[in-house]
Amino acid sequence: MRGVSGLLLATVLLLTACGTTNPHYDPSRPHHRPGGFVNNDSRHIGGKAPWYEALWRRWRGDFTPLSPPAGGYPQFARDWSVPVDHALLREADEQARITWLGHSGLLLQLAGRNILIDPQLSDFAGPFRQLSAPRRVPPPLTPEELPPIDLVLISHNHYDHLDENVITRLLEAGQHPRFLVPLGVKRWFDERGIAGVSEMDWWDSIDDGPLRIHFTPAQHWSKRTLFDANATLWGGFFVESDSGGQAWRFLYTGDTGYSDDFRAIRQRLGPVDLLAVPVGAYRPRDVMAAHHVDPDEAVQILLDVDARQAIGVHWGTFELSQEPFDQPPTDVRAALNQRQLDSQRLWLLRHGETRRLAVPPEKPSGQP
Repeated sequence: MRGVSGLLLATVLLLTACGTTNPHYDPSRPHHRPGGFVNNDSRHIGGKAPWYEALWRRWRGDFTPLSPPAGGYPQFARDWSVPVDHALLREADEQARITWLGHSGLLLQLAGRNILIDPQLSDFAGPFRQLSAPRRVPPPLTPEELPPIDLVLISHNHYDHLDENVITRLLEAGQHPRFLVPLGVKRWFDERGIAGVSEMDWWDSIDDGPLRIHFTPAQHWSKRTLFDANATLWGGFFVESDSGGQAWRFLYTGDTGYSDDFRAIRQRLGPVDLLAVPVGAYRPRDVMAAHHVDPDEAVQILLDVDARQAIGVHWGTFELSQEPFDQPPTDVRAALNQRQLDSQRLWLLRHGETRRLAVPPEKPSGQP
């Protein structure tokens, strides 16, 4: 007990944040507050529980699976992992494809661009190992093995989405990607001398070569230290590729609870060709429901955004919640079946697996 108390005191001293005054505050935007940000449904506020409640919940087991997967974790890792096809990832062709890097990490290769999304390749998610979520499935590759990255999209500042180890090693390997981050997160990069960072508010758009990237709302929260709850924004990314006048649309929701945000995204930006949506870290519901969808809600989001195809993320990698690692696939199948949807409408990839995507090819210049 004394060791834990000392560790907690060290955390307080090491992670003290400078004030939470919001330099981006715009009173015309309902999700802005002078001290940070809120969800569109402002009844759902995360990150405000005192440290001792979070510690008590960890001791109680709220963030640990109630049981191991069938056959144990080593068997689960074998069943749900494949070797990365490094030659395929480095091909310079225009064939669109997506690779699951574990948890919420994705490599989207679209229109000749390599887009890295929320990469987390470390063996724990947190400021230090003792009070962090352990990784149970090895990462499928190292940061040094990634192909040349054009864009890195970071949805929010939680440790399982913003991994300093990955970013540091990516830059040390000689890569110079452009980073797109929510309002307030650029400061984290500035403190580390990292350039090429653009901040985005909800519904902001940025053009990058043949792509247009929108930052979309989600129902979640942010926190990097004991003192900066909701001081920075969170959200998802909507990526549009216009192939010869025919749009192809990808939506990564980021972490989110179920909300009206997704019907608004569909109405404002159009139907989705590929949706990446969380399907894990959803139990116990009294703790998780407001900010983490369960598989049934994930399938409802698929319908809300009129997604032709979906891929499940945020599961089967880190110990974050009570459901066993092999529970999400069962619950996804049940949710699809309950709505009489095809069992392949929502893919669950294996760690390191790549899927080719049916994206219209670019027309040659001048072709009608």
